[in-house]
Amino acid sequence: MSVSVKCPQCEKKVEWKKENKFRPFCSERCKMIDLGAWANEEHSIPGNPSFDDLMSADIDPETCH
Repeated sequence: MSVSVKCPQCEKKVEWKKENKFRPFCSERCKMIDLGAWANEEHSIPGNPSFDDLMSADIDPETCH
């Protein structure tokens, strides 16, 4: 059975198989475009910034490795 997904970048159908080293992307180009968008903070994972800042104050940098 073959499973197909849409490339998150260009929405081209892509077979989900081990041989496709760029999955879920259709190509290295689409993969790099997506990576660039994350690096430019065009994508984000929703969170609670005030809670995250509050919790990070509890982290002791001396014990984090």
